[in-house]
Amino acid sequence: MAISTAQGKAEWGWAIATLVGIGATLAVNTLSNIFPPGGKAVGEIANTTLAGVLITPANYAFAIWGLIYGGLIAYGVYQLRCQRRHSRSTDLNGHNSALVQESRILGAVSRLLLLACGAQILWIFLFTLQFFTLSIVAMLGILLPLMVAYLRLEIGQVPSRRARRWFVNYPFSVYLAWISVATVINVASALYAAGWQGWGLGPETWTVIMVAVTAAIAAVVVWQRRDVAFTLVYLWAYGAIAVRHSDQPLIWGSTAIAAALLLALLGWRCTANPATR
Repeated sequence: MAISTAQGKAEWGWAIATLVGIGATLAVNTLSNIFPPGGKAVGEIANTTLAGVLITPANYAFAIWGLIYGGLIAYGVYQLRCQRRHSRSTDLNGHNSALVQESRILGAVSRLLLLACGAQILWIFLFTLQFFTLSIVAMLGILLPLMVAYLRLEIGQVPSRRARRWFVNYPFSVYLAWISVATVINVASALYAAGWQGWGLGPETWTVIMVAVTAAIAAVVVWQRRDVAFTLVYLWAYGAIAVRHSDQPLIWGSTAIAAALLLALLGWRCTANPATR
């Protein structure tokens, strides 16, 4: 019992650290827009220094960060309550196996989220200081832990209670989806800043290729997970890319096709087995 109690207290400590980490990331992100370390905020850099990166969506698309941080805060509170119930439990040896299992899963996921939060803080500094190549490394530091957490949560693979869906599954689906899109944009931005010539292909062609790559990523998730929240983030990004380049048929046409195909695939997969939706 002493070992189990110590483990419960440790998980409780990690849960508190996770909520603090989420708050710290939100604070740094907010302050970086008011007092950018390099003199320009992320959005300003995207609209000036990196204005030629065609895969970048319209400015309004980045309002999704409000949803992401809202979801992360909801997750932080949820996992804190779960771990508190676990640490206060007087029976941690299998009699309440559902609580113990959920506590272990969220404990592992929270550690991964802390890594992602730390990497995101680092990314903000690197990007605003315009170390674009190094910022890719930080972006991968966000993406990879989120991917592992997503798999650990088995989103779309096992049934979940309503609270679990709203406070855990949806926040991670939205966060991972946006970061996967942002990673492609980040790589494109670094290549653009480095003066890469595109191996003879024009920027519009490369934009279509990148849209196809992101659509393939989303299609895999839709096929395996039937994840509606994940898919909606991609549709949001495609819509914003199309709006920004409404005068370039090749770009907005490719995003419209990608969005239509993802919607069709999601509808078919959910209809084929609605019980797992």
